[in-house]
Amino acid sequence: MSLVQLTLLTAINMMGSSIALLPTELAQIGTVSIISWLVTAVGSMCLAYAFAKCGLFSKRPGMGGYSEYAFGKSGHFMANYTYAVSLLFANIAIAITCVGYGATLFNVELSQLEVCLWTIVIIWACSLFSCLGARITGRFSVVAVWCVLIPVVTLAVIGWFWFDPDMYVAAWNPKDEPFLSAVGSSISMTLWCFLGLESACANSDSIENPERNVPIAVMVATTGVAIICITSTNIRAGIVPNADLLNSNAPFGLAFAQMFSPEVGAVVTTMLVFSCLGSTLGWQFTIAKLFQLSAHEGFFPRCFAKINRWGFPVVGMLLITIIQTGFTFMTASPSLIKQFNMLVDLAVVTNLIPFILSMAAIPAIMKAAGIDNAQTRKYTFFGMIGSAYSFYALTTIGLVEMFWGAIATFLGWFFWGFLAAKFPGNGAIEVPDHDERHA
Repeated sequence: MSLVQLTLLTAINMMGSSIALLPTELAQIGTVSIISWLVTAVGSMCLAYAFAKCGLFSKRPGMGGYSEYAFGKSGHFMANYTYAVSLLFANIAIAITCVGYGATLFNVELSQLEVCLWTIVIIWACSLFSCLGARITGRFSVVAVWCVLIPVVTLAVIGWFWFDPDMYVAAWNPKDEPFLSAVGSSISMTLWCFLGLESACANSDSIENPERNVPIAVMVATTGVAIICITSTNIRAGIVPNADLLNSNAPFGLAFAQMFSPEVGAVVTTMLVFSCLGSTLGWQFTIAKLFQLSAHEGFFPRCFAKINRWGFPVVGMLLITIIQTGFTFMTASPSLIKQFNMLVDLAVVTNLIPFILSMAAIPAIMKAAGIDNAQTRKYTFFGMIGSAYSFYALTTIGLVEMFWGAIATFLGWFFWGFLAAKFPGNGAIEVPDHDERHA
C-alpha cells in the first residue's frame, strides 16, 4: 500500500457518513462552533499521531492490545467492550441519519414511533444483508463512501460562490450563550466526525517504511478531514439561513437545493440516503466481526464466534441487532435530531474510554519496544494532549448521556469479574495456607 492509499483510507474511515446530519445539530449552537472544530482538530491530530506510534511499536494490535501493556487483560477487555458499545450506539445514529434524509426525500413527516420503527427496519435489513459476507458488504461500502464524499467535497470547493458573510455572522450565537458554554456544547458533535482515527495504524504492516509513512498518512488524513468538515459545515451556514437548517433533516440536500435547484437537492439527498445505508451495512459487518474477535479472545460469549458458510457470525449478528433494537427504543426522543444527538453523545462517551486507556499505555508500550527516553517523552506528550482533550470532551457532554455511558462502563467491570479467572496470572492473589497465616 502506498502513502497516498493509506492516507485516503484513513480519511474515509474517519469521515464516512458521520457528517451528514451535523449541520442541523450545529445550527442550534451557531457558527461559533467553528472554534469547537478547531479545538477538536488539534485534539484529534494529537490522538491520531499517538495511535500511529502505538501501532508501530505495539506487538498487540488494536486499542485493547495497547491498553493491555498498562492495565493487563482487564484493560484489554474494557477497551474492547467500551469500543463495541460505542459502535452499537454509533450505527444507530447513522441509521437515524438515513431515516432523516429518506423522510425529506419522500416529503413525509415521521412521528417519534415511526422514526424508531424505520430505524429498526434499516438496522435489521443491513444486519441480514451483511450475513452474505465481506464481498457484498465491501461493494456497498465503496458506493457509500463516494456518495458522501462527492457532495461534501463539492460544497467545500465551490460553495464559496453562494456564501453570504452577513448570513454567517447573523448565525454566530443564536441562543446568546456564554462563549465557553457555546464552544463546549458542540465538542462532542465535532468529535463525531473524527471517530475512526484509531484505525489509522491498522495497516502499518502493509506499507513501505511505516515508521516514516504511517505518521505522515495519519496527520495528512486528519488535517484533510478537518479542513473538509470545517469548510463544508461553515460554508453551509452562509448559504442556508440558520432557521431553515434548524428544521432540516437533510441539510446537505437543502444546501444544494439553495445553490442550484430542488432537483439537484433531491439528487444529493438520494446520494446521502445510499451513503448512510452503505455505511450502516459496513459498520454492522464490522461490529459483528469485532464481537467475533473478542469472543475468540475469551472476552465475549462463544455464541458471537459461530459462523455461517460465508464465514460470518450470524448468531452474533442476531444478538447484536436485538440489543440495538432495545437501544433505539431507549433513546427515543420527541424529534429525530434530539435522538441523533443523544446517540452521538453516548457513542462519544464510550469511545473515549479506550482512547484514554490507550494513551495511558504509551510509556509502557515504548519501554517494551526499547524506545529511547527522548522519543518516549515526545510520544507521551502527544498522548497527554490527546488525553486532555478527551477528558475535556467528556465534561461537555450532557448529564443524561454521561450517566448512561457510565452505567454501560460499570457494567463492563461487572462482567469482567466473571471472566477474570479465565486468564492465568491476571492479578490473582495467592492465599497462604493455614500454617503460614499463623506463623
